Amino acid sequence: MATIKEIQDRIKSVNDTMKITNAMYMISSNKLRKARKQLEQTEPYFFSAQAMMDRVIRHLPPDSDDIFLDHDQDKKSEDLRRGYLVITGDKGLAGAYNHNVLKLAEDHIKNDGKEWKLYVIGEMGRQYFAHRDIPIAEHFHYTAQNPTLSRARWITSILLDAYKADELDEINIIYTSMKNSIVSETVYHRLLPIDRGKTTMDLSKLSGINIKNEEFQMLPSPEAVLDNIVPSLTCAYVYGAMVEAFCSEQNSRMMAMDTANDNAKEMIHDLNMQYNRQRQAKITQEITEIAAGAKALKQAREAMKKQKENRGAM
Repeated sequence: MATIKEIQDRIKSVNDTMKITNAMYMISSNKLRKARKQLEQTEPYFFSAQAMMDRVIRHLPPDSDDIFLDHDQDKKSEDLRRGYLVITGDKGLAGAYNHNVLKLAEDHIKNDGKEWKLYVIGEMGRQYFAHRDIPIAEHFHYTAQNPTLSRARWITSILLDAYKADELDEINIIYTSMKNSIVSETVYHRLLPIDRGKTTMDLSKLSGINIKNEEFQMLPSPEAVLDNIVPSLTCAYVYGAMVEAFCSEQNSRMMAMDTANDNAKEMIHDLNMQYNRQRQAKITQEITEIAAGAKALKQAREAMKKQKENRGAM
């Protein structure tokens, strides 16, 4: 059983750790507010770009054959060359945030096909794949903690260059989407090629657009329109995913630190109870020893008194 000094040292250690987790909670809270504001400012452009793309796809001629549309239907799924953009954090202590993304990415790498390229945002992802000897085509530094539109354009240009050079048949993105302040979901989404049979938004819910009666002209050609719109939409999606992943990371870290604080308080409560029990046991032991010593001293005095009385009687 631990001594009183050991319990006191343990309580001090837990209190010191709780100061750190409290500070991390406050830092994540401030970063989350900033990231949410950034996300709110991004969403109008993101949704407008999606809406425009859906409208363009709906009015494409049936014989349109652009590189950004499904053009590898003759290939088997296992023969497709896939690119994966994986968004993780630069730090841990965020619950299952990084683990869920990396686990999903590794499952797709192992099961989707033999040819693939890995593009990683975040130091945790780089370390994870390097530790498992999984080759990384590109690692983007200083991006997970500072998502900007310029970085999104740079990342998108690298992905599109590989796609246009026929090095990749698909570009996929894996990140964490924050549904609300409690629930986060790991998302796997195919960026390219675009499935013309599927739209990303319900256009009937967009005000000011009459789907049935709208007239749509694409000049100088549908291919030229796609070549201008698709890179912008891809960049918008990448940037939106980066911002949303950053929000999810800070939210996960806040929840993890809050749980750590609750556990620390419970641990301190248990340690205080142990400390009180040990202290009471020590006090009881000291009282018992004092009482025993007093009793022994009394008995010794009585024995000496009897000896004196016996000597006097002699």
